Amino acid sequence: MPKVGMEAERRRSLIHATVDAIHERGYSDITMAQIAKRAGVSGGLVHHYFGSKDQLLAATMRHLLTELGKAIREGLSNAATPRERISAIIAGNFAHDQFQPAVIAAWLAFYVQSRTTDSNNRLLRIYAARLASNLTFNLRAFIPREDARRVAEGTASMIDGVWIRQALSDASTDRNAAISMVEDYVETQIAAHSARAATS
Repeated sequence: MPKVGMEAERRRSLIHATVDAIHERGYSDITMAQIAKRAGVSGGLVHHYFGSKDQLLAATMRHLLTELGKAIREGLSNAATPRERISAIIAGNFAHDQFQPAVIAAWLAFYVQSRTTDSNNRLLRIYAARLASNLTFNLRAFIPREDARRVAEGTASMIDGVWIRQALSDASTDRNAAISMVEDYVETQIAAHSARAATS
C-alpha cells in the first residue's frame, strides 16, 4: 500500500525533473520516459499522473505559477503603500527560486507551447491578466486610470522581456539588475505623470 503523501511527492519529483530536463535538452527534445528516469519512477507512472507531455508542462507551469504567487504575496504582506506594493510585485517576479536558469528555460518553453496548446494559453492569459491588474490597481495612486493601465502593460512587458532575454543569454542571472531595470521604468513613468500634473 503506498505511503500517505507518496503521490504528491512523486508529482513534485516529476515536475522538478521536467524543469531540469527542459533546461538541459529543450522541451521539444525530451520524452516522458527521460523525465521519468530522471525522477526515478517508471514511464507508466508519469503517464498515469499526467497523461501527456503537454499536460505535464501545464502541471509544471501551474506549480511554478503557484510558487510565483507565494513569492509575490510574501512581499506584499510587508508592503504598506502602493509604491511598496508595486516594488513587491516586481521583486516577486524575480524571486530567487524563480529567476534562475532551469526555471527560466521552463518558462520559455511554456511561452512557446502556449501558442498551440489551449490549456497553456489559458494559464498564460490568467497570469498576464493578474499581473496587469495588480500593477494597475497600485499605479492608480500616482497615475490616472487609463495611463495606469498602459504603464502596467509596459511594466509587465518589461518583466516578460527580461525573462525572455535571459533565456536566450549565456550570462548568469542578476536578480538585482533585473529588478532595477523594471523599477527605473516605473519610476520614470510616475515622475513624468507627476511633472505633467504639476504644470497642467
